Amino acid sequence: MALVLAAGACQISSTPVAAPVVSQAPHTAPAAAALQPGEVAPGLQACPGSGPIATYVTTLQASNPTLAAKFSSEWKSLQSAGAEGAAVAVYAADPSACSAELAATGAVKSEASVVVAFGDEGQADRAWQAGILGFAPPAPGENPPGVIRGNATGLGDESWTYTNVPVQLASWRRSVFVALVVATNLDGAAFKAATAAINARLN
Repeated sequence: MALVLAAGACQISSTPVAAPVVSQAPHTAPAAAALQPGEVAPGLQACPGSGPIATYVTTLQASNPTLAAKFSSEWKSLQSAGAEGAAVAVYAADPSACSAELAATGAVKSEASVVVAFGDEGQADRAWQAGILGFAPPAPGENPPGVIRGNATGLGDESWTYTNVPVQLASWRRSVFVALVVATNLDGAAFKAATAAINARLN
């Protein structure tokens, strides 16, 4: 009887206990993380094609094929670097600016955002360091005029902003995302509101 009880005790103690499964919230879709209509400055309207990058490129093809080809090439490079999704949201006070790169023109008020989601944080970090759409962060120790880098931007350690009136630009990495915001002919409050809104959704 003692041997039977001992054997039973061994069997019970050797039974593995399943660890609790911790579910992780899915990452926000790039189109949902990008700048939304209710977050832009008054008087700005969404440009045609705003949304997933494939839609944006297809729409831009009709008005500016050269710029469409540039975005298409950049998207392919980002995919090679691990990008799994991207969205472009462009808003302008006049439709004429919609065919310009991120609606940045000399006279029209506009806001634009690009959000790219990568497979992991390492891929996102490397892409941010290399630069999105050619906008790479300044090298450590360099302080060009108009540039703020790091936590002083309000967007985290891996971030930088650049102001050169009438354009304001922000580029940052958070989680698996790299985001880019360009505001033209807008005040600093509108620019900061746009970056803060996007940053809050990057999980």
